Amino acid sequence: MTPSPHLPLQGLRILSLALNLPGPAALMRCRRLGATCSKLEPPAGDPMGHYNQAAYAQLHEGVEVQQADLKTPQGQELLHRELARTDVLLTSFRPSALAKLGLAWDALHARHPRLSQVAIVGGTGDQAEAPGHDLTYLAENGLVPGLELPATLYADMSGSLMACEAVLQAALRRRDPDAQGLHLEVALSEAAGYLALPRRWGLTRPAGSVGGAHAGYRVYACRDGRVAVAALEPHFAAALCAAAGVAGSDVRTMFAPATHRAIAAFFASSLRADLDRLAAEKDLPLHTLPAAGE
Repeated sequence: MTPSPHLPLQGLRILSLALNLPGPAALMRCRRLGATCSKLEPPAGDPMGHYNQAAYAQLHEGVEVQQADLKTPQGQELLHRELARTDVLLTSFRPSALAKLGLAWDALHARHPRLSQVAIVGGTGDQAEAPGHDLTYLAENGLVPGLELPATLYADMSGSLMACEAVLQAALRRRDPDAQGLHLEVALSEAAGYLALPRRWGLTRPAGSVGGAHAGYRVYACRDGRVAVAALEPHFAAALCAAAGVAGSDVRTMFAPATHRAIAAFFASSLRADLDRLAAEKDLPLHTLPAAGE
């Protein structure tokens, strides 16, 4: 991902105490928007650095990282020295853990009135103290329909984008020289809930148009792999049906079982290379893939 030429956070200083993925991902995004980013890690480091060093390195590129034990006077001294020159503090602790570190919002705001805090939590209200991770937040929002794990960490990554939005809000507030700092909370459960809206609306359920009921929006098997086809709009559906030898391409046709069978048979007899050429020649939105598990 290349840095944006537009840097709305240029001149903003962010200090992060957040570990694992959502906080560092938000920090990475903010740095690419021009913020000056630093981070205090515990003496043991960030767990991400232990179980995936490549991910840790990318997440922290351009970030000044120091170690500090915030449970000690020395660590607290370093923290508040950094906070005195910080615009936004990014955290990912439970509220009770922040309170134990002397970083509950009331205490923090009293000591650093211009400082804003973006607090990444699991849930809202009392649920901010409940244990959870990306998988549980997706599950509670109906985004784990089978036994397979989701393809990526959707709640963590969408939560990181919401945290970046919150930083942008704090940056706008800071343009007023007399403005006080803001306390903004980002819940990963709400991030998962936002991603789940299409499913709640029925769009991605089995009977929905992008849930498998429309024959032009599915993943099919082909002779040497799979093909993801997204021929949803009428002109794309017409091109797909023409290629597959299906008469008609209106809405009723695209939802008919016979159309599903005909298109499935067409793809099952086709090679990926042929389908790639077809996509280019006929302006079809499809993407071929290896067989599952390859």
